[in-house]
Amino acid sequence: MNKLLLFTFTFLLFISCRFKSKKEDIKDDVNIASKIDMMEADRDFSAMSEKEGLRLAYTEFIDSNGVLLRPGSLPMAGGDAMDFLTQSNDTSITMTWDPKDAMLSASGDLGYTYGVYSLKANNADTVIYGSYVTIWKRQQNGKWKFVLQSGNEGVE
Repeated sequence: MNKLLLFTFTFLLFISCRFKSKKEDIKDDVNIASKIDMMEADRDFSAMSEKEGLRLAYTEFIDSNGVLLRPGSLPMAGGDAMDFLTQSNDTSITMTWDPKDAMLSASGDLGYTYGVYSLKANNADTVIYGSYVTIWKRQQNGKWKFVLQSGNEGVE
């Protein structure tokens, strides 16, 4: 009887551990897919900036409560950030960037990307490079929008 009880307990323990690892594997797969989706949103953001302009790209990808951190300025959030973006004149510059990596929260709905950007005046040969970080939030419709964006010059 004791052997049967020990066998049953061992079997149940094995099954529960095995089930848990499969659940973790599924969660890891979902997080990898979410990370890829978030990085793809960042690349789409850059492509829109290059093709249609920085202002339009930013207004398309910013969350309604998004925050912009810019040199020489206090943080701009929500409506203030949107006002800043809509009043910006981006006709003389082209800005693109490329995410180098990303991290995702355990819940899979918040994460960040970082990488290098390039900024070029349309009538000049000089290109300014810098680094950036963007914090992203998954929207209820599944799309990623940024909730905080900042960068700095200085990458060569």
